[in-house]
Amino acid sequence: MLHYALVFLVIAIIAAVLGFGGIAGAAAGIAKILFIIFLILAIIAFFRRTG
Repeated sequence: MLHYALVFLVIAIIAAVLGFGGIAGAAAGIAKILFIIFLILAIIAFFRRTG
């Protein structure tokens, strides 16, 4: 999941450099959502192991 977030972040950066604002914004939004989902799942996994 973190891998996909980083991939979309790279796509957003490349699109922003090339001037594709809409694509960059969408890719950055997807990257943010995937990163938040990754964090939630990582926290849940941490507490399931320690609990």
